[in-house]
Amino acid sequence: MNALPIATLALVIVGALNWGLVGVFGFDLVAAIFGEGSALARLVYVAVAAAGVSRSPASARSDSCAAGAGGDAGPGQRRRGVA
Repeated sequence: MNALPIATLALVIVGALNWGLVGVFGFDLVAAIFGEGSALARLVYVAVAAAGVSRSPASARSDSCAAGAGGDAGPGQRRRGVA
């Protein structure tokens, strides 16, 4: 199994939990752990952002199209290569 999808999912979850804490309690867990404005905290924020973009639906569509995968056909749609 490829570790990249697992790592990006973990980062997206970390980012979602952190933003939830910021929104509900005004508490930034990443800044509390790594120091507010520190290079390591900024690196975590960038990694979470990159993971979020890579896991977005638009990115997933372009990846499957680039790989030539037909995926599951939606209602009223045909899969590629199936008559």
